[in-house]
Amino acid sequence: MFLTLMGTVVIAGIVGYASEKTRWTHNGILQSIIICIGGAFLFFFVRLMFGFGFSSPGLNALVSSIGALIIVPFHWRK
Repeated sequence: MFLTLMGTVVIAGIVGYASEKTRWTHNGILQSIIICIGGAFLFFFVRLMFGFGFSSPGLNALVSSIGALIIVPFHWRK
């Protein structure tokens, strides 16, 4: 379980960095990484507690990171 959590953080960090380098988002590198890691943590613990999610932990991390990048910046943007 611990290795899955660390893998989730690494995948989320890579997604956050890649989204800024490809100019898909305009939050800043550190902010995008923090948003992705937060979304991945949330989805990881929801999957752990309730069993919602995909069969692969890597796919869960990827989808939750992208979802967090879509939801969080648009929520605060005017």
